[in-house]
Amino acid sequence: MPDKSADPRITRLTAEKRPAVRYAILFVVALCLLLLTIQSSDAWRARADRLKEVGVGTTNMSHALAAQGESAVRVVDTVLAGVVERVETDGLRGPLGSDNSRLHQHLKNMVAQVEELHGLFVFGADGSWLMTSLDRTPLHNNADRDYFTYHATHTDRGVHLGKPVRSRSTGAWVLPVSRRLDNPDGSFAGVALGTIRIEYFSKLYESFNVGREGVIFLALDDGTLVYRHPHSEKLIGTDISNGPVYRMYREQGPAGTAMLRSNIDKIERLYSYRHLETYPLIVATAQSRDEILREWWHSTLTQAGITAVAIVLLLLFGGRLVRQIMIRDRLEHELVQARETLQQHNRELAVLADHDGLTGIANRRRFEEALQQEAGRAARSGAPLSLVLFDVDYFKRFNDTYGHVEGDACLRRVADALRASLARPADLAARYGGEEFVALLPDTDAAGARMVAERIRAAVMALDIPHAGNGPGIVTISAGVHTLAGGEAADTAALVERADVLLYQAKQSGRNQVCGGDYAAA
Repeated sequence: MPDKSADPRITRLTAEKRPAVRYAILFVVALCLLLLTIQSSDAWRARADRLKEVGVGTTNMSHALAAQGESAVRVVDTVLAGVVERVETDGLRGPLGSDNSRLHQHLKNMVAQVEELHGLFVFGADGSWLMTSLDRTPLHNNADRDYFTYHATHTDRGVHLGKPVRSRSTGAWVLPVSRRLDNPDGSFAGVALGTIRIEYFSKLYESFNVGREGVIFLALDDGTLVYRHPHSEKLIGTDISNGPVYRMYREQGPAGTAMLRSNIDKIERLYSYRHLETYPLIVATAQSRDEILREWWHSTLTQAGITAVAIVLLLLFGGRLVRQIMIRDRLEHELVQARETLQQHNRELAVLADHDGLTGIANRRRFEEALQQEAGRAARSGAPLSLVLFDVDYFKRFNDTYGHVEGDACLRRVADALRASLARPADLAARYGGEEFVALLPDTDAAGARMVAERIRAAVMALDIPHAGNGPGIVTISAGVHTLAGGEAADTAALVERADVLLYQAKQSGRNQVCGGDYAAA
């Protein structure tokens, strides 16, 4: 059957049709792109506006919650400071005794009047209960509490916020706010404690609308969770210091807003956090990303559907010819990609063939090729050719002591030191095998080769890699250096063998040294 593609008339007709086909493609694509651009631009702008709007709201909410938290702790702290001043001035003569009735009544009145307060307590230096806002004095001792231990071991008089604990007097979860009591001589006299009900934060945070999947939490600087809305008692006191909010806090400072994924329930939310100005607390509020964008998604999908119908009509209008050209272009594109992938693989194979997979420097195959080339060049030009052959001292002991993973890491660092010690582009660093390495130094005399070898040895020692099985206590190398003088026969085997003999001599002489490097040693 004759080849119609070779018919000049068909070729000419095809060439005449191509501009029209291109114009049709360009027309359809341009209209589709225009519609997509308009739709995408509007949708993206609406999305950004929605996130910005909610971000401003969560930022304002976190600011308000921080101010409220600051106020709550300050109120308790103020009451507590008054208790400390009164106790240190007037003293105590016994729990709930007649001399203490006025103070006891004062504590009860404060708890009754201050909504935030759960209770007020005074403990002696031994942890015993000296005074309480309760009508009875519990018999147990509080010397084991973290806040008590803190004040017993710290002399500062500032307020201390402890980790949430379950009250021994009522069983409720509370946030301890405490101050140290001192004797007149400055010694530790006990602790004054005010407790804030965790339930107080629950009532406060439930009044804020953050959606069904929204979150509000209050935590200490060290990452201890005080309260999280929605409330779950099992989360109180847990460590969230590795959570996304604390990572952002450590990077950005006392306030910030970002879209983050919770470590607790894996929900992505828009978080705004703020650190309290005076106290070591962080408050954060967040709304679920899905809830924020739900209405936006509905609107966007509706508009996208209309745009999709318009694009489908345009594509149908383009017809079969446009579709066939698109198929052809796609096949050509895939072919180009396959060719580029093949070329990349070929380049990678070439690198693998010439380089050692562990250390990244040249392998033995590449070294032997370079050795033959440089030996031939040296024989023709009369220039000297030097070789440094070295290995790591007592490397088997190193592997036995530290394991093969550390052994591989050691070889990589030694290879890096070798590569860094070679100053000229013509010099070649290679792994000869196992823990043996080689440096090929064209146009380098014996003295220069010895200098390079010593530089490599010093560089390896400077790595300061621990090696308990080696005398110096660190990883060292032994090296043999040999040089083919100008005009010598290009006997590469003799060059390697002589360097190997000198390497053995360096080992026999105590290791961590270089043998050879002058013609007398040849």
